[in-house]
Amino acid sequence: MDLGLTGKNVLVTGASKGIGRASAQLFSEEGCSVSIVARTKEDLEKTAKEIESETGGSLIPLVGDMSVQEDVDRVTTEAIERLGGVDVLVTCAGSSPGGLMEDLTDEQWYSSLNLKFMGYVRSMRAILPHMRERGSGSVVLVIGNDGIKPSYWETTAGAANAAGINVAASMAEQYAPHGIRVNSVNPGPVNTGRWDTLEKAFARDKGVSQERAHELAVASIPLGRIARPEEVADLVVFLASDRASFINGAHILIDGSQRKGIMDT
Repeated sequence: MDLGLTGKNVLVTGASKGIGRASAQLFSEEGCSVSIVARTKEDLEKTAKEIESETGGSLIPLVGDMSVQEDVDRVTTEAIERLGGVDVLVTCAGSSPGGLMEDLTDEQWYSSLNLKFMGYVRSMRAILPHMRERGSGSVVLVIGNDGIKPSYWETTAGAANAAGINVAASMAEQYAPHGIRVNSVNPGPVNTGRWDTLEKAFARDKGVSQERAHELAVASIPLGRIARPEEVADLVVFLASDRASFINGAHILIDGSQRKGIMDT
């Protein structure tokens, strides 16, 4: 299937690892010019070289922290200039600490909302006016299923994700008349370094081993396994493409029909 992405310019945040990396690689394979953003220069440059080697494409790595407004303004401006405009924005930057309500500090709440929610807001605020001037664009926010399926051991993530989904729906309505689509992708457990950290936190809070925490996570998914980053990237890239031209304001779960209650067992 031709996704019609050849020649498109794509900006992916949180792209040095996990879902962001997998998405950047797939966009490159589809013939896009891709700029990737992450906080750690070494990881970012390593990822860019690996993807270039595997796809034959050319990537633009930009170091930036999406929790800092000045960084967001700088990397989006540079991406627009070096790519010649941005057709697609994919936001993956951000994580939230797992934990129980009585253990979470104000600082952890602020940190979660500042990066996982406000980082997405800052990215859209910087890019959407540019897309409006161009008369087209696609924004895909990689958020998380906690915003739709809450769990008490991931309350900071759930709050940030629910806020992100709400804003995505609002932006989809506001910018649709300008030819811009905004959708969210909401994964459950995905086999990344981030998931390993969450598993450890869940094991701590439940008083079980990480092996048992992993077993409970897998048992909560009727498909019987955790997702691969590439499977989420497939959805991200499709939503960004012309093949999804009438999908706007959608919040798509990609979690194997996960049932969070089973993880209480």
